Amino acid sequence: MRGRLVNELVRRFSDHELTLYASAIAFRALVALIPLVLLALGLLGALGRKDTWRTSVAPAIKPRVTHPVFNAINASANKILSSGTAGLIAFAAALVIWYLAVSVSGVMRALNKVHEVEERRTVTRRAVVALGLAIAVGVCIIGAILLLVTSPGLEGALEVLLGIGRWLLLLFLLGLAVGLLVRFAPAEKPDTRWASVGSLLVIGVWIVATLLFRLWVTTVADFKTAIGSLTGLLLLSAYLFVSSAIFLVGAEVDELLRKETDGRGVALPDLLIGAVRR
Repeated sequence: MRGRLVNELVRRFSDHELTLYASAIAFRALVALIPLVLLALGLLGALGRKDTWRTSVAPAIKPRVTHPVFNAINASANKILSSGTAGLIAFAAALVIWYLAVSVSGVMRALNKVHEVEERRTVTRRAVVALGLAIAVGVCIIGAILLLVTSPGLEGALEVLLGIGRWLLLLFLLGLAVGLLVRFAPAEKPDTRWASVGSLLVIGVWIVATLLFRLWVTTVADFKTAIGSLTGLLLLSAYLFVSSAIFLVGAEVDELLRKETDGRGVALPDLLIGAVRR
């Protein structure tokens, strides 16, 4: 049965042309990275966490790039952190929401393919849904970024507890973003169950891909040469494509399981109960 499900998943992924959708979503996400970074820096400055750049982010960048490049990046970041205003934050937020809304529109079309439904919503309604999802997903992404780069500055057992809490909150934000897209992006809302297998697959594989990408950036990457910079850009593009493809594969998995279980789907409690019975 597992072999049949895998074959069906591969067939559906090909028939629905999800590779093209994953490429389009990844490209739009790549374009959104610049205002996203500006927004994150602006929020760090507004929240009084300018030390995060000096203690966490800048030291990780400095040995990977040439001194002129680092000086330019460092000067720009410090300028934003020290003089970032509400206007800058609002402008960056508007750009992020716009690019994310365009990306969400691609997700909407891809999920319509996955669920094999026709788009019958009006243009206005689709725009409103895309905008609302873009804002919600953007809040989750910015929150996740701030959780990753900020440090509570504590030591001992309290630091460990806060670190665990940060990762749990990070997983919650990622799960919330995935759940909102899966639930509200398609034209017909699937009768999904929270913490479905597809959502867990998306989050789990995305975490692994992110850790591998981070490992490459921190231990292998060298942006001091033209080849190194080009390789970094290619791998960043590949990472975004893999992330988009993972999301669409998770949606296909959920749709297949719903069909196999007559619309009930498979959620986390089902997996735990099955594991206990075995």
